[in-house]
Amino acid sequence: MARLSTRLNEIGDDGGKALVAYIVAGDPQPQTTVPLMHELVAAGVDVIELGIPFSDPEAEGPVIQLAHERALRHKVSLSQCLDMVSAFREQNERTPVVLMGYLNPIESMGYENFAKRAAEAGVNGTIIVNLPPEEAGGLSVQLKSNGVESVYLLAPTTTDQRAAMICEASSGFVYYVSLKGTTGASSLDASDVREKVGQFRKFCKLPILVGFGVKDAETASAVAEVADGAVVGSAIVKIMAECESDDAELFARVGSFVRELRAAL
Repeated sequence: MARLSTRLNEIGDDGGKALVAYIVAGDPQPQTTVPLMHELVAAGVDVIELGIPFSDPEAEGPVIQLAHERALRHKVSLSQCLDMVSAFREQNERTPVVLMGYLNPIESMGYENFAKRAAEAGVNGTIIVNLPPEEAGGLSVQLKSNGVESVYLLAPTTTDQRAAMICEASSGFVYYVSLKGTTGASSLDASDVREKVGQFRKFCKLPILVGFGVKDAETASAVAEVADGAVVGSAIVKIMAECESDDAELFARVGSFVRELRAAL
């Protein structure tokens, strides 16, 4: 079984909840990313979601958009993202790494080349925001043949019929986007998340992780009551922006925040 599925199954079998942390590769500096990935794991993160810098990250709110801009100022590319995962793997073979981003850089690299290089680097999954499963055939085949799992998104507006198709197409886990908006927007409605996750469980055999709106220990705890784990991005990236010029403070604050989330879960 692939590393992502294996790790999430282990957590579920132990009665635990998965904590997924999102950062953008190369933010705030390229040399910060790999050490920060290790710090996230030390603080209690189960899965790292590594954002591929892109000029038009349409699903992201202002906080993460600015993170993409900071990374792009350093000209961080998809190839460099894969190099960062390879460097991370030199010390960590256990923690799953999922690349999250947009199709454009992957199209440029080529599906077969990307899938092969991702697998060689130690990437375990992908979340391609602007690639719905109906149109993912070519890439999906290449990823599957290289042992990289494809994670797809559910939304509050997803119909039962479409939810069943998305859950069938996904592997590793299914990502429930809890808000009708961009990352970092609004506040999470725990009762609505409970209702939707319960509805989707009728069609889904995979773990359902909830993202968008998880911003502190309180919201992480609320998600843990109804889902299999939480995805936290904007809240971490906001701290990174505030500590852009001070790595020591960045690591200390991010580590402390993640430990609070881990305790809440």
